Parts: sequence; structure tokens; C-alpha cells
Amino acid sequence: MSQHISFKTNINCANCVRAISSFLNENPAIQEWSVDTRHTDKILKVETELQQKEIIEIVQNAGFDIEVI
Repeated sequence: MSQHISFKTNINCANCVRAISSFLNENPAIQEWSVDTRHTDKILKVETELQQKEIIEIVQNAGFDIEVI
């Protein structure tokens, strides 16, 4: 069952979004994701069957900071 999870990140520009895209798009358990780069906290929203810790690991492996809101 998928769930919507939001995170605070440092994904702050179009280049950062491109950099994280392959990490998130390659995971079949992630149905949809988006980053609000205009928001102060650079909110990453993910619809997924993964647990929070698994999303955190993916984003950290891509070289970005992330924390649960």
C-alpha cells in the first residue's frame, strides 16, 4: 500500500532535481515524487511503498541532506 511522505531537503535547484531524478525514478516502489524548490525547506514529497528510512537512504546516497518533517 502506498503512502505519501514529505521530507525537508537541500534539493534547491533544477540541477539538483535532475541529479536526484535517476535515483528516485529507478526505484519501482516509488510511484510519484516532486520537490518544491521554492519552499524554504525544499520539500520532497514521495508516494511510495517504501519506508521513510529507505527514502532517506536513497536521497543521502545521491548526495543530498534529508530529514522527516
